[in-house]
Amino acid sequence: MPHRLTAGFFALMLMLVSGAGHALAQERPVILIGIDGFRADYLQRGVTPTLSRLAEEGATAPDGMRPSFPSVTFPNFYTLATGLHPDHHGLINNTMQDPELPGRTFSLGNRAEVMDGVWYAEGEPIWVTAENAGIRSATMFWPGSEAAIRGVRPSYWVPFEQSVPSNARVNIVLGWMTLPPEERPGLVTLYFDVVDTAGHRFGPDSVEVNETLAQVDAAVALLLEGLATRGIEADLVIVADHGMAAIDASRIVYLDDEVDPAAIRTFALGPVATLDPVPGREAEVTAALTAKTPHMTCAPKGELPERLAFGTHRRIPAIVCLAETGWYIGTRERTDPERVRGGAHGYDADDPAMRALFIAWGPSFTAGETVTGMESVDVQPLLARMLGLIVPVGDGRRVRLTLSATAEP
Repeated sequence: MPHRLTAGFFALMLMLVSGAGHALAQERPVILIGIDGFRADYLQRGVTPTLSRLAEEGATAPDGMRPSFPSVTFPNFYTLATGLHPDHHGLINNTMQDPELPGRTFSLGNRAEVMDGVWYAEGEPIWVTAENAGIRSATMFWPGSEAAIRGVRPSYWVPFEQSVPSNARVNIVLGWMTLPPEERPGLVTLYFDVVDTAGHRFGPDSVEVNETLAQVDAAVALLLEGLATRGIEADLVIVADHGMAAIDASRIVYLDDEVDPAAIRTFALGPVATLDPVPGREAEVTAALTAKTPHMTCAPKGELPERLAFGTHRRIPAIVCLAETGWYIGTRERTDPERVRGGAHGYDADDPAMRALFIAWGPSFTAGETVTGMESVDVQPLLARMLGLIVPVGDGRRVRLTLSATAEP
């Protein structure tokens, strides 16, 4: 299907790009670029000359960045923005329910719920912190940015429209950067999803993934060229939410083979499956699923390994099952084997296949500097240092990166 921008989309975009109120002009803007599904080792494939150059000229995490668990999109993009693990900010999966919101289900296809700030209110994303401090922010499709969170929106934002090409997204950002200095955002987020989409459809080792890597690389080059043409000096932090692993129909674990399907209510399926036992059958279900099962490990949510930092939030169902990397957890009623192919993520965050890209480039960073043990929760504190912001106490640490000519809070 060709990329097509509707007149309605542009009309809405123009309505939303007009910020209001007094804001401080940021001397050097910070641009946070999120590339969904960019596995850390993709950088070594020789198809991303711009990103590879930025990695050489800036700071990197040589072994990649460890995502939070589960290693899926909305939880980790919100972790990158808040410095909190999903267990603490509340976006515990791409699909979830909340006992305090009966009858409602959050899912990526439910635009009304995705745009409702009630799901995000337990974390404070960096753009909200910036706005509250008087620094304008602009978000280009970043997951979570379509909602008013704690009553605050970015000065400039655009509703998600997957058909918008990567270069068009860059041009919208460059439009914001062309505003007069007093209206220009000091914090910008830019989101690309094509690498993740290709990874799911064709697998991480496919030609199609390499093509999308080259496409996003060219979009980043366009951004750099546009900034240079406008005489704008900016710092870039380029991250991903997770990696990708190959899957196929020969590697499916069916929950039905382990427990009576009538005894459980399933929520998420895939690399991570979550479920509640039917009332009165808790002991039976727990005993059946926590028994040793090939290619899958299940545990009551309060008994998950501490290193996963997952299992206390009320939105997490009673039992969490984790597949061995490359395997898929399903049910015979809900899982079509023909559709279990290509790639998936959500696996153990310690698996190298789940490691995500991290590059920090610009005048504030020292070329060749490296970070060991980088985690997704560490990104928000770094952004705060670059912007001179004091952020709420979170789960991240102050990474050992030398920032030059940067105000520290």
